[in-house]
Amino acid sequence: MTKGTDVHAADSHEMIRVHGARVNNLKDVSVEIPKRRLTVFTGVSGSGKSSLVFGTIAAESQRLINETYSAFVQGFMPTLARPEVDVLDGLTTAIIVDQQRLGADPRSTVGTATDANAMLRILFSRLAAPHLGPPSAYAFNVASVQASGAIKVDKGARRAEKVTFSRTGGMCPRCEGRGAVTDIDLTQLYDDSKSLREGALTIPGYSVDGWYGRIYTGCGFFDPDKPIARFTKRELHDLLHKEPTKIKVEGINLTYEGLIPKMRKSFLAKDVDSLQPHVRAFVERAVTFTVCPDCAGTRLSEGARTSKIDGVSIADACAMQITDLAEWVRGLDDPSVAPLLTALGHSLDSFVEIGLGYLSLDRPSGTLSGGEAQRVKMIRHLGSSLTDVTYVFDEPTTGLHPHDIQRMNGLLLRLRDKGNTVLVVEHKPETIAIADHVVDLGPGAGTGGGAVCFEGTVEGLRASDTVTGRHLDDRASLKESVRKATGALEIRGADANNLRGVDVDIPLGVLVAVTGVAGSGKSSLVHGSVPEGEGVVSVDQGAIRGSRRSNPATYTGLLDPIRKAFAKANGVKPALFSANSEGACPTCNGVGVVYTDLAMMAGVATTCEECEGRRFQASVLEYRLGGRDISEVLAMPVSEAEAFFAEGEARIPAAHRILTRLSDVGLGYLTLGQPLTTLSGGERQRLKLATHMGEKGGVYVLDEPTAGLHLADVEQLLGLLDRLVDSGKSVIVVEHHQAVMAHADWIIDLGPGAGHDGGQIVFQGTPAELVADGSTLTGRHLAEYVGA
Repeated sequence: MTKGTDVHAADSHEMIRVHGARVNNLKDVSVEIPKRRLTVFTGVSGSGKSSLVFGTIAAESQRLINETYSAFVQGFMPTLARPEVDVLDGLTTAIIVDQQRLGADPRSTVGTATDANAMLRILFSRLAAPHLGPPSAYAFNVASVQASGAIKVDKGARRAEKVTFSRTGGMCPRCEGRGAVTDIDLTQLYDDSKSLREGALTIPGYSVDGWYGRIYTGCGFFDPDKPIARFTKRELHDLLHKEPTKIKVEGINLTYEGLIPKMRKSFLAKDVDSLQPHVRAFVERAVTFTVCPDCAGTRLSEGARTSKIDGVSIADACAMQITDLAEWVRGLDDPSVAPLLTALGHSLDSFVEIGLGYLSLDRPSGTLSGGEAQRVKMIRHLGSSLTDVTYVFDEPTTGLHPHDIQRMNGLLLRLRDKGNTVLVVEHKPETIAIADHVVDLGPGAGTGGGAVCFEGTVEGLRASDTVTGRHLDDRASLKESVRKATGALEIRGADANNLRGVDVDIPLGVLVAVTGVAGSGKSSLVHGSVPEGEGVVSVDQGAIRGSRRSNPATYTGLLDPIRKAFAKANGVKPALFSANSEGACPTCNGVGVVYTDLAMMAGVATTCEECEGRRFQASVLEYRLGGRDISEVLAMPVSEAEAFFAEGEARIPAAHRILTRLSDVGLGYLTLGQPLTTLSGGERQRLKLATHMGEKGGVYVLDEPTAGLHLADVEQLLGLLDRLVDSGKSVIVVEHHQAVMAHADWIIDLGPGAGHDGGQIVFQGTPAELVADGSTLTGRHLAEYVGA
């Protein structure tokens, strides 16, 4: 545009303007974010980055888009409250790429989570021989069905015409597309020396006075007072395997079903990790999962396994590493499916480009790490022809080796260069360095944060005196001396996923870092081969599942000793001090907000007028402990509560121990009653770590504990790991952060590449030896980091 001409009015909206944001801990934050640029949000954990980016900008964008749908469709969508903000201008459609794990349904794989499987199925339905039928014939999520019936046809005279219906699906009939069959240990289901009325059933939720217990004792198929050991064959069959049958118990019509089909539906149809801890422990005790003998774990029916293109079945194609599959697809040449081959090639190439070429399409999506799940989601957007969209990323470098971070940076810049606004919440200096614009929040965490400390360029941030600016060029130095091992954990012939018969002795009594590029086999070695036995405490990055009612106090078990202390001090029942039980405010049922369903419009959440968001009945708030009522205790940050429960009238040693662990992992700023749904991925993992630290474990296995940690907080985490080791524990850390590598006593480096190019140990020794060796990728990056 030549000088002197007026700017078109449509081009004047170059900023996303946020004024007066007050979501969570934000204190009237106002920022102007340039569009079509890459903006990185930095700041210590809990400073308000996620509240600004996800809770304000992305949430409002999504809410406005949802309002464009018909009232009918909106009824099926989550209702989003308008964020607390005075002005939000210049928003564009937001696409959120977060670290939530992909659906952990047993039938969900990398191929089904992207478009790759759908395209492969079409390819096989066109080219494979023998020809089976439509694409559904190759889908392990579709069962084969055959049905026949009679239809009344009125052609002058009414007569019945027989009609048959059939659908060919690719699901293995034995394992129903899960790839594994289950064997149930009957001794874990019941104690056969007891009768049903004496509580023979040992399945969680099946107690005698419980609903299921009453169904089994009152069904009339067997004598509830006879020990199970004396049951006849028929009675035992009815107890275990009886098909659904209508019965009447206590005047209520019900359906009775044998224990085993009932268990399969209620426990085994779900992903084991999503079950409550006590149910999961029961399933792990009672059920053994073995590879399905009919389909050998491929999930497919015999027809789908034997229909092939050039000797390769769809099961073989899905089991290939994606880099190899891309080569195979390029080798196919058939003009009838040329456009499909091109599209499939592009889709597979984007896996390779984003650093996931080591996966296979049949990999269950529940086994992906948070970083991998996030990158699988990115694949959908890379080929998108949308522009002028706002992409919002939550720490895209999580789970990436320094070598892979450069690749990720390239992808973020590509999305920006297509004309999109890219907002990134990030702590890694390598990604902060490529930003066009930086917003630094702080200065502290929780109530000490929520303000903008700096806004401008990366150079300006370096020169500023903010916490991030001061730590941006921090470089850890190698340890002068390392601890000596007190023993070794022997692993022999480890072959989980891509490991190639790895033999390794992991030293005990020291801090061990397991390193290597993404997909080199680190998690497979640590989670797949370190025996999950007595004394091993494993903290992975799996999401904590919780509702709006769950908070750090309920999750860590902190609330129990506090409720008991309140009850004892006031001479009343502990249940009164639970917002999920007797003490709950009757108007909002202890949630603190009232959801009003406006039928034709999106519902509205308003703070409950009766309890003013405190969640308890007014009468409960009259009981005090140490001068505070229960709602004031739940509003305290961990650091304040730690001092409060340490001495005086409110001294509760059990609560104080849990609070000390929470501040040790860097969560001193969280309030005890903050809903778990508002925590970031890194915060959830550290909350898990704090909970597990109370367990009697000798070996701690941690999966990237620096995820979501600011450079300044990494030092605190290293101090915590040191304290664990000095107290006689062994700590094994899967980690990419160079500061942790430099601080370790021993490094086991896997590689040399990812997938089938990895799975071997390329180095083991001290960090100083790794830097001196210089032959591995990790060694070169660590040498560059410490300035060696």
